[in-house]
Amino acid sequence: MLFRNCAGGVVFYGEKVFILKNEKREWILPKGRIRNGSLATETAIERVKFEANLTPRIVSTAGETSYEFFSMTRKKPVCNEILWYIMEVNDPLFIINESEGFMDGGFFYIEDALKLITYSQDRALVNLSYKKYKDLKTEQITA
Repeated sequence: MLFRNCAGGVVFYGEKVFILKNEKREWILPKGRIRNGSLATETAIERVKFEANLTPRIVSTAGETSYEFFSMTRKKPVCNEILWYIMEVNDPLFIINESEGFMDGGFFYIEDALKLITYSQDRALVNLSYKKYKDLKTEQITA
């Protein structure tokens, strides 16, 4: 099995989270493979910029997920292990990178995003990240 280290972002703008619809019509979070000795934080920020033309700021760590699939091109199973970061943007204007196969995307209210997101572990990640994000924002206000 081929193991790949990846990083991604759970990107918030106020009460909304950013999700993308890929070429398989799956609603997912922006993420990508860590390459060339890059840090996970750098990769996560770069992928959000590349996939959605957003400029995020990392607020906190969000956790880790993994999934396996069979790669037809490599003819072997692959396991992607993803480090996630809670991020926020000051400007919600985005441009979906259609050349990468993304069909749609945007900022959705959390309850709407949770209905759209394809994978249960991504839904759990968004739900927990939003709670942590709100708590961090509340701490900033009271500090």
